[in-house]
Amino acid sequence: MELIDYIDGLFIDVPSIPDYWITAILNTAFKGHASIWYTEMQEIHGRRSWPWWRSQIIQNYSNGTWIWRKTMSFENDKYSVDKDPYEWCLREFKRLKSIDP
Repeated sequence: MELIDYIDGLFIDVPSIPDYWITAILNTAFKGHASIWYTEMQEIHGRRSWPWWRSQIIQNYSNGTWIWRKTMSFENDKYSVDKDPYEWCLREFKRLKSIDP
């Protein structure tokens, strides 16, 4: 949800920002499964406004299944002494924040 907050902040700073700029940001921001999802949605629905994309992102990534997967990832990830503690803590913090911002 940090991405949504970031883009909403752009609209506050620059109210006349064109939607195609937002599309360019989304195209580079999504990685892995999210990138595939975004590409498929763009092929199906074409160019859409930021409010439409915002609602689709929330609908797709704020549902119970997604939250459950993040919760399970958080619970199953155990710290190991051979890993960097900072990276592990940051990863866990991001998981918690994505579940309950």
